[in-house]
Amino acid sequence: KYFHSLEKPGPQAPHPECHSGSDGDVPLGFDRIVDEVSHEFFFYGSSHPHHHEEIFFPAELFSQNVPDQHCYSHPLVARGELYPGTAIPHWQQGTVAPMVGFRPSLLPDCRNFFVVDSHPYSHERELHGRNSVNSVSNAERGNTNLQFQIGFDNLDADQGSNENTVGFCNAVEKIRNAYPAFDLKTNTGKIWSITTRFPERILGGTKFRFSIWTDFSPHPVLLTQHAGCITHDLIVEILRCTNQYPAREECLLSVCGKVGFSTPHCHEGYGQVFLGNAVCQLFPFLPPFLSYQQNNIDNVIEAAKAICSVLCSVETRDITDAVWKLRALGRKTGSNFNSKMLLEAAVTELSMAISRLIHAYSSSFDANFQLASIPRSPLCADISLNSQLSFTVCSAHNIPEAWVTSYKVFSFSCLLTYAGKTICQVKICKNTPVKRSFFFLADWNEKVNFPLRIKALPRETMLTIKLLGVNSASKNAEVLAWTCLFLPVSCRRLVHGTVLLSLAPCSTVPTAVITPGICSTDTPTSATLQIDFPEADLEFIKPEPEERRGDLVEPTQECLKHIARLSQRHSLLLSEQQRRILWFYRYSCNNQNCSLPLVLGSAPSWDRTTVSEMYALLRAWRFSHPLQALGLLTFSFPDQDIRRAAVQQIENVSNDELLEYLPQLVQVLKFEWSLESPLVKLLLSRSLQSIQVAHQLYWLLKNAQNEVHFRMWYKKLLAALQFCAGQTLNNEFSKEEKLIRILEDIAAKVKAATDPKRKEVLKEELSRLQQFFQEVKLCRLPLNPALVVQGIETDSCSYFTSNAFPLKISFINANAPSGNINVIFKIGDDLRQDMLVLQIIHLMDNIWLQEGLDMQMIIYRCLSTGKGQGLVQMVPDATTLAKIHRESGLIGPLKENTIKKWFHHHHPLQSSYQEAIRNFFYSCAGWCVVTFILGVCDRHSDNIMLTKAGHMFHIDFGRFLGHAQMFGSIRRDRAPFIFTSEMEYFITEGGKNPQRFQEFVELCCRAYNIVRKHSQLLLNLLEMMLHAGLPELKSIQDVKYVYDNLRPQDSDLQATSYFTRKIKESLECFPVKLNNLIHTLVQMSVGSSAKPPAPESVPQEWMVLDTERSLSRATILGFSRKPDPIYLIQVVQTCNVVTFVEKSFHQFSTLHSHLQKQFPSHALPEFPHSWHLPFTDLEHKRVKDLNLYLKQLLSGSRKVANNELVLSFFLNWSKNTLAEHSSSLTLAGEKPGVQLVMSYENTCLTIMLKHMRNLHLPDGSAPSAHAEFYLLPDPGEVSRRKTRTAPKGSDPTYNELIVYDRVPELQGRVLKLVVKSKGTFVGAVNIQLSSVQLNEEKWYPLGNSVI
Repeated sequence: KYFHSLEKPGPQAPHPECHSGSDGDVPLGFDRIVDEVSHEFFFYGSSHPHHHEEIFFPAELFSQNVPDQHCYSHPLVARGELYPGTAIPHWQQGTVAPMVGFRPSLLPDCRNFFVVDSHPYSHERELHGRNSVNSVSNAERGNTNLQFQIGFDNLDADQGSNENTVGFCNAVEKIRNAYPAFDLKTNTGKIWSITTRFPERILGGTKFRFSIWTDFSPHPVLLTQHAGCITHDLIVEILRCTNQYPAREECLLSVCGKVGFSTPHCHEGYGQVFLGNAVCQLFPFLPPFLSYQQNNIDNVIEAAKAICSVLCSVETRDITDAVWKLRALGRKTGSNFNSKMLLEAAVTELSMAISRLIHAYSSSFDANFQLASIPRSPLCADISLNSQLSFTVCSAHNIPEAWVTSYKVFSFSCLLTYAGKTICQVKICKNTPVKRSFFFLADWNEKVNFPLRIKALPRETMLTIKLLGVNSASKNAEVLAWTCLFLPVSCRRLVHGTVLLSLAPCSTVPTAVITPGICSTDTPTSATLQIDFPEADLEFIKPEPEERRGDLVEPTQECLKHIARLSQRHSLLLSEQQRRILWFYRYSCNNQNCSLPLVLGSAPSWDRTTVSEMYALLRAWRFSHPLQALGLLTFSFPDQDIRRAAVQQIENVSNDELLEYLPQLVQVLKFEWSLESPLVKLLLSRSLQSIQVAHQLYWLLKNAQNEVHFRMWYKKLLAALQFCAGQTLNNEFSKEEKLIRILEDIAAKVKAATDPKRKEVLKEELSRLQQFFQEVKLCRLPLNPALVVQGIETDSCSYFTSNAFPLKISFINANAPSGNINVIFKIGDDLRQDMLVLQIIHLMDNIWLQEGLDMQMIIYRCLSTGKGQGLVQMVPDATTLAKIHRESGLIGPLKENTIKKWFHHHHPLQSSYQEAIRNFFYSCAGWCVVTFILGVCDRHSDNIMLTKAGHMFHIDFGRFLGHAQMFGSIRRDRAPFIFTSEMEYFITEGGKNPQRFQEFVELCCRAYNIVRKHSQLLLNLLEMMLHAGLPELKSIQDVKYVYDNLRPQDSDLQATSYFTRKIKESLECFPVKLNNLIHTLVQMSVGSSAKPPAPESVPQEWMVLDTERSLSRATILGFSRKPDPIYLIQVVQTCNVVTFVEKSFHQFSTLHSHLQKQFPSHALPEFPHSWHLPFTDLEHKRVKDLNLYLKQLLSGSRKVANNELVLSFFLNWSKNTLAEHSSSLTLAGEKPGVQLVMSYENTCLTIMLKHMRNLHLPDGSAPSAHAEFYLLPDPGEVSRRKTRTAPKGSDPTYNELIVYDRVPELQGRVLKLVVKSKGTFVGAVNIQLSSVQLNEEKWYPLGNSVI
C-alpha cells in the first residue's frame, strides 16, 4: 500500500514554468495525455503540399472525425501561425509555394507528454463541468493574392522532430501505462504548459492568426492577435466573439492535439520548451512583394537571415546561392514580364532552400516543429551496399569570432570507430579560410571516401569528425572541436540526406566512449557542421546465426584443462595468443568450463562472418546464473543483439538483487545504442515495481548528469524516470533535492567563514533547516527512502575540522523510538569512488553470508548527490583508532595493549569482553580481505574505526586499487593491509591464547577463497565502471590490479598460502605503526588530546595479602647477555628486608598479562612494548622502561602491589607460581602436533603445512621452528624440502606448500616430517601416504625422536 501511494500521480502544482537551457526539469514531451477510453486524438491540418490553399477546413470536414459528444470531453485544440497582416499580390494566384508547417504523421496519435506533471490522464477525468475553448490557427488566405511565404505554423510536434526521441517517448509511455492511476483525487486533470520567453528581436510586431474551436459553435472562430497577447485576454476575446462573456465556468485554452493548458497570464509569444532548450521557434514570413524596389528585396533577405539565425546561424550553400541571385535580380531595374518571372523563381528557390534547411535542422536536433511537407530528393541509383562509404563535408557554420581572429585556415579529419577502436581514418588537408555571408563559416564542400564497403561496416559504426585550425601565431594545426554521428540514423537504415551536427569545443576527443549517447541532439550552442550523405534507402542487414565448425577437431583433455585455466582470466587481460586459442575451441566452451563474455571477447573481429558465429554461440549458450551476462553489457560489446540477450538474462534477477548492481547498470546505459534499448526499459519497469529501485535510480541518474559528454543522454533518462514515477514520488524527490541544496549552502558558508565565527555561522544557518521542516513536515533522506526525518537537533549538529569542514547533522527520526539519524554532509570531495568501494564490499559481505559466514561487517551508506558533494551515514558509538591512541598518550600507536585496554575499559564484565573480542575477530578479518582485494590505500588510524561492541571498520576510500600516496619515491602504504601487532595482541588476549591467531588466519583465508570464486563478477563490475570518470579507475591496469589480488587461477591451497604471507607481511610492517604515530602527533598538534575516560567500577574479586609482606620497591640493577637476557632485580620489602631475583622479559610480560585478567586496564601501568626501533640498544632501553613500570606498579594501587601474583613474582614464596597460572594453549593431555593437508593429482603430491601447536625445547622455552620434509624411500637423497623459520612461539602458523612432482603412486611411500629449531630437534612424525585422507585437514602428533 505504501508503494502504491507513492506511485500514484498527485495534484498538479499551479503554473509550472521552465526556462530554456536551464538545469532544471527537462521536458521530454512526456506530458502526453492518454485517452484510455477511445484512444482517439485529432490533429487538424494537412501535410499534402498542394493543400496549402485549403487550410481553413469547413465544419463538415471536421465532423467526420469529431464525435457527437461535447467537445470538452476531448483535448483542447489550437494551432497558430504568424500573420503579417498584409495582402497577397494578385499575380501570385495559382503559384504553389512550399508551406512550412508541422507534419501530422510525425505523431501517430498526436498526444502530449509532460515531465513536471508526469501522470497519466484518463478520458473520464478531463475537464468535467468546464467549458473548453478549442483553437486552430491556419495560414491566412483572406484575399485572392498569393504571397511568397517562408515560415511555418507554431504548432509544435509533441515529442519533437527527432525520430529517435519520438520512439523513446512512445516506449516510455507504454511502460508507464502498465501502471495506470485512476484516482481522481490525486489527479486534477490539468497540465500547465511550460513557457519560455522569446527575445523581442524575434517576435517584433508579429501577429498570430488563430482558428478557435469551442463548445459553443460548430464552426471555428477566426482571430488575429499580437504576439504579446496574454492567454487570459485571448480567452476573454473568444468568449466575447461567441457571446459567452462573462463565462459561467472557468475556461481553458490548449493547443490542438494537447491538453497542456496555457497559463492564464502567459503571453502567447511564449512557446513550449522541449529537451531543455530546443523551443518551438516562431519565424516571421518574408515580407510580400508589393514592388520590385531594392529595399523590399533587402527586407526579404533580412527575413531569410533571421530564419537562419534562429536555426543556429546555419546558412547552406543553397541559401547563399539563392540570396546572391535575388540580389543580382534586384539590381536590375526592368519591370517586364520576364523580370517578374525571374524574380518569382528566385524567391521560390530561396523558399525551397530554407525549407530544406528547416527539415535538416528539425531532423538533426530535438526541435518541436517539423515541415508539413518533407522535401524529397531523388535517390542515388549508383549507391548500394557494395559501394564505398562516402559523403560530403559541406561547411562549418557559426564559427566563433575568437577562432576567426586566432586561426588562419580550417580543415577537418574523419575516422570510423567501433567499440572504441579505429576502423579507418581519413585526413583532409584542404585548408579553407573563413568567409562571411550572413555569418562566419568555413566552406569545404569536400567529398570524403572511405575505402570500405558499406556492407562490411558493423551495424554500430560511429563516424567522428574533428575540426582543426592552423594557429596564426604558432602555425601549428590544433584540434578545435569534434562531433560524431551514429551511421544507422534510425532503426537499421543508413544515414542519408543533409545532417547537421553540433560541434563540441574540445582539444581531446573521447574516442574510447564514442557512442550515440555522446551525440548531442540538443540545440547547438557553438559551431555546427553540415554533412550531405547520398540519398539512398539502404539498411544494415543483420547476420543470421550460423555455426562454422569446418574441420575443427575435438580438444584433448589437456586442451580442456587449458581452457578452464584461461576461463579464470578476464577477457581484457587475455593475450592475443590466448584469445586465438579460446576462439579456436569456441564450440568446446560451455558454462561449466568458461564464460560467454570471455569467449565472445576473444573473437578476432566484428565482420559479418564472425558476428554470425557469435550469434550462434549466444543462442546455444546456457547461463548458470543471470549475473554472468553482466560482462556482455560493457563497452567491449556494442552489438545490440548481444546486449539484448544480456538484458534478457538480467530480467531474471529480483528487484532487491538488481539494487546491488544498479550503479554499474546506470553507467553502461551510455553504451546503449538507443534510448529505447531493452536495458532502459528494464530499469524503468523495475522503478515502477520498487520504490527502492526508483529512488536509487533517481539519484544515480541525477549524479550521472555531471558527466559532460553524456549530460543530455542522462537528462532524458531522468525525465523518463520522473514521468514514470508519478507526482507523489516526484514530490518526495523535490523535497530531498531542496534539503540537499540547503545543506550545500550551509556547508559552503561554514567553510568560507573564519575560525572565530564558524560556530556562529553554523548556528545561524541551521535555522534554515528548521524552517524547511516546518514547511514540509516530513522528508526522506536521500541515503535511504525508508529513513523519514522530521527535523534536526540543533545542539547535536556540528562540523569537523578537516580541510573541507564537513557538517555533522543530527536529524530527528520520524520513528521516535529509533533515535536520531546522524549524517555527514561533505563538499569538495568526490564520493562516487567511496560509493563504488562500499558497494563492492557490501557485495562481498553478501557472498559470505550466502556461504553461511557472518563476518560482522559494518558497511555504512554513502551517496554522491552532485559534483563534489554528498552524504555519509554515521555509525553510532564508533570512534577512530587515532582517538584511542591519543587516549593512551604520546606513543599510544606504538604500544601493544592500546586496543585491549580500551575494550577492557568499556567491557568490565568478562562475558561482554569476550563478545567484543569475537566481533573484532571476525570484522577485522573481513576488512583485511576486502581492503587487500581492492587495494585500499591511505590507511592510517584516523580512517579505521571501532565500535564499543567490538566491530572494526574502515572509512574514507579516496584512494584504492593500489594508488598509494607517495613521499618522494617512497610509498606511504607499504603493508598489504592493516593488521598490526596491537590487533593480534587483542585477539590473542596478550598472547595467552595464541591459537586464536591460527584461527584468525584460517578465517581470513576462508573468506578470501570464498570471494575468489566470484572473481569474474567483481572484475565485470569494475570494468563496467571504467568510463565513469573515477580518478583511480581509468584503465584496464586498474582492473588487473584486482585480478592479481584475487588470483583466480590459483587453487585454494595456493591462495591460502599466498594470503597467509600477506598477513605476516602486514603484521611485521613497522612503517604502519610509524605512520600512525606521525598521524597522531600531527593531530595532537592541531588540538589537545582527549582525556581518557573516567574509570568505572569493576566487579572483580581481588586477592589481597597481609601488608606485613608487602613490597616497598623493586629495581633492576643490571642484566646478563645470554641467549635470552636475564635481569637482576633488587627487591626491598616494607620491613626493610632486601632480596635479589632474576627474571626475563618474557616473565615480566607474562606477569602483566595475568594482572590484566584480574584488574581493569586503568589500574595498571603501561607495559613496555616488545619491539624496538632499529639501531637502538634494546636491553639498556628495556632496563629503563621496566624500572619505570616497576615504580608505577608498586607505588600505585595497594590492591595491585600486594596481589599474590606480584608478591610471588618477586619473593618466590607463594605455592601458586606463575607456571601454575600460565594460561597458554598447552592444554592438559594435548601433545605437540602438526596440521597438514595433502592432495594428489596427476602424479603431483602437494602438502600444505598449516599450523603447529604446543612446541617446546628441552628447557621448556618456545622454539623458532621450521619443518623439513622427506619423501621415502629416497635413495638419491633429493627429496628434502624445508619451510621458513617461524618467529619464536609455541604455536606457529605456516600455510606453506610443499610440492613433489612425478610421484607415480602413493602406495609404499612415507612422508617424514622433522621439526627443528636452530638445529635443535623438536619433534618428528612418519606418515604412510597410502592411508592418508586426501584434501582433508588433519593433526598429526609429533614424536620425540626420528624413526
